[in-house]
Amino acid sequence: MSHVQSGAPGAPPIPLDIAGPHTRRLKLITVIATFGGLLFGYDTGVINGALPYMKDDLGLSSFTEGLVTSSLLLGAAFGAVSGGRLSDARGRRRNILMLAVVFLVGALGCALAPTTQIMVAARFVLGLAVGGASVTVPVYLAEVSPAERRGRLVTQNELMIVTGQLLAFTTNAVIGNAFGEAGHVWRYMLAIASLPAVVLWFGMLVMPESPRWLASKERFSEALEVLRQVRGAERAEAELDEVKRLALEDKAARSGRWSDLATPWIRRLVLVGLGIAVVQQITGVNSIMYYGTSILTEAGLDTDSALTANIANGVISVLATFVGIYLLGKVDRRPMLLAGQIGTTTSLFLIGVISLAMPEGPGRAYVVLAMTVTFLAFQQGAISPVTWLMLAEIFPLKLRGLGLGLAGLTLWVTNFLVGLTFPVLVEKITISTTFFLFGALGIAAILFVARHVPETRGRSLEALETELRARYSR
Repeated sequence: MSHVQSGAPGAPPIPLDIAGPHTRRLKLITVIATFGGLLFGYDTGVINGALPYMKDDLGLSSFTEGLVTSSLLLGAAFGAVSGGRLSDARGRRRNILMLAVVFLVGALGCALAPTTQIMVAARFVLGLAVGGASVTVPVYLAEVSPAERRGRLVTQNELMIVTGQLLAFTTNAVIGNAFGEAGHVWRYMLAIASLPAVVLWFGMLVMPESPRWLASKERFSEALEVLRQVRGAERAEAELDEVKRLALEDKAARSGRWSDLATPWIRRLVLVGLGIAVVQQITGVNSIMYYGTSILTEAGLDTDSALTANIANGVISVLATFVGIYLLGKVDRRPMLLAGQIGTTTSLFLIGVISLAMPEGPGRAYVVLAMTVTFLAFQQGAISPVTWLMLAEIFPLKLRGLGLGLAGLTLWVTNFLVGLTFPVLVEKITISTTFFLFGALGIAAILFVARHVPETRGRSLEALETELRARYSR
């Protein structure tokens, strides 16, 4: 029989999982949990098309335009760090249920906001849910998944994120083209996000808790019951033994606290995680996901044409994520991340050159669109799926919530800075220089990945923890 590696030297190997009724249960858990990713995608993408209409109704300047966009991202930074801690304390499932309620409240608050100030506050609340989901859903999926399928299952969340963004771009185009002359059309774009929040809440009511979280609380019989729902019988028993051993070891070493960062190998690993988070965002991906319509109007299209053309960014994001999910089962994480960084950095420099060299008009707009599509193919097909997967994998069990929360905080603060400054940078230093700046940051990201990021593919979470402890203790 084939086996996966055990986390403990000399321990018996764990049998590979085989197909059965539990496989369907695992797929259902993945679909329901990743509605958190769908909401993440819709709520971050909807501003792209809503902003041109909102600017007129709320009287936004370039600064307040950036503030409305980025207030969600600031909320996401706080939501990420608090969401990680709450998921450690209360459980992954209960945390996702709470986040569904926050998603609903935030979406309705945005849709009904009468002033810029209230819109900023409602977007901040919505961001708390986005940030919490960004760290809780990948951990939940990683801890429920068998090691040999973890890459593909965790990356389903990334697929749902880009699907949510495509849904937002498509909805924006339909509503904008059909009702663009009506007042407050952006409110309808924002209100639609309340529907998946309701589905997420009802769905998670009947989903199980993470078996690894249950084991960390010494609820081993409940952990085994969950493993039997999502594994074959032989695999469930063997996996519980490994999870139980590591949970007891972690408890003996004291469970995840800030003081654990004083341990050199943990501190170094956390710094690598923070670096991976920054690397994903300094490509400037979300300048395209949030301001794609504005970029195309700046290049020479009218608003209705830009809304429609921007759907191409959403389509390529979804298609590229499918490719990324396939590659994660075939290719190591680190080379995939490097290839993505090289592709996005090259695309950024080309967007800068095109914006500088070609005259404003539809021709330039469609060439810029072709380059943003190329950029997103590398970003969503390689960088984004690897980022969230590696962040869900590299932290030790006792520090998984805290470590992922810190990485999520760093990611969202970087995202916030990109979202806040992009319209101001375009106004002050031109769009071409702005993309040259992102390209320079991309070169720094390539050097960081090449030197510091470890490989995580093909190990159980427990085996990976043992390996990384040895690597970063040297």
